[in-house]
Amino acid sequence: QLRQLFGSAVPAFPPKFYLAMTKSMADERRSQLEQYLQNVTLDSNITNSDVFIEFFRKLQQDTFKIRTQRAFLDVYLADGSNIRLDIQTSDTAERILEVTSCKMGLSRELIKYFSLFFFQDHDDGVLSVVKKVADFELPYVSLQSMKELHCKLGIRKWYMDPSLDILLMDCRISLNLLYMQAIQEVKRNWVKPTEGQMQELKLLQKNANKAKFLELIREMQFYGYIRLDPCICDYPEEGCSADIYVGNNEIICSIKLPTNLTKEVSFKINRLRSWQVTFLAATKDEDDTLELRFEYNDSGTWQWIILYTKQAFLLSSCLKKMISEQMMKAAKEGQEMEIKMPESTKNSKKSIIQQKQVIHSGFISRKRFLVRPNEDDCVFEKIREEDL
Repeated sequence: QLRQLFGSAVPAFPPKFYLAMTKSMADERRSQLEQYLQNVTLDSNITNSDVFIEFFRKLQQDTFKIRTQRAFLDVYLADGSNIRLDIQTSDTAERILEVTSCKMGLSRELIKYFSLFFFQDHDDGVLSVVKKVADFELPYVSLQSMKELHCKLGIRKWYMDPSLDILLMDCRISLNLLYMQAIQEVKRNWVKPTEGQMQELKLLQKNANKAKFLELIREMQFYGYIRLDPCICDYPEEGCSADIYVGNNEIICSIKLPTNLTKEVSFKINRLRSWQVTFLAATKDEDDTLELRFEYNDSGTWQWIILYTKQAFLLSSCLKKMISEQMMKAAKEGQEMEIKMPESTKNSKKSIIQQKQVIHSGFISRKRFLVRPNEDDCVFEKIREEDL
């Protein structure tokens, strides 16, 4: 059906093995499916199509044997309260987000600045965001498949540039959502205010001055970043533990060296060329995990940096979001400059603007993966068939 709609844009589906598969055959089949999904999901026209969404809806329900029926679903806000929704088990995340926004009174124009996430709220006060929910994903089904992780479904802002807060300040509902999330991130040590800033925040919170609270917190370290759980990285040497913050066009790694010293490293998004997520099978000593590796230009030399983290897909989503925001910002700046140009210089300047946009994105597709280049989605994620 996808081929009928999109023609050669859709690769051929990997052939099935009809006899009993050996381990090597199963590995080959998984590799073929991974490559197929990488190619298909690069095209947003395909992933937004009814055929694709229906295919994944059926796949998710069949995999976990959950039929379409009425159910209740709780969507949590950052202050711990929840909104109970009367849904169908086959409702997509896009639909759930729309219904949640409608119940809160959030205008349709502002929905795009928020998304649904699976998160864990640990007893020790640690907040762990597991992953962003894909638009075509079925949240009810996913929660059933993640029962052992004790995950909750929550709504959070979904942009990596803190300055975008300004676009949401005039709406009471969106202002409240930002305010609740900011308070949560201060309590969970995601944001690093100084002692003086902390006193100012407490005073503003006591007076319920939400706008001033958000204005002040935007000046603080790590505001607007997503914090990942501690993980292992191979930089500057193998086996180092690291705390990861991602946001505002960078990945910040607070790395504990073998000498017990801590080194903070910032990897700028415009010096990152490509990345990929790979599933790593379990060993005797460790559970299943994921790795995200990215190609980074360090002093003129390209090198691969590897992070071993179960939140690799979340990190990948953040990287794609930052690239997208950079490109949109560059395009907007280019349009504004073009409007102000004298007619006589418009043609010569336009090419310069376009060149600057490409340099600004700093992201080049890796052609050896044999995928169609697409500046919006140049990422190569490896996904297990059963993870769908």
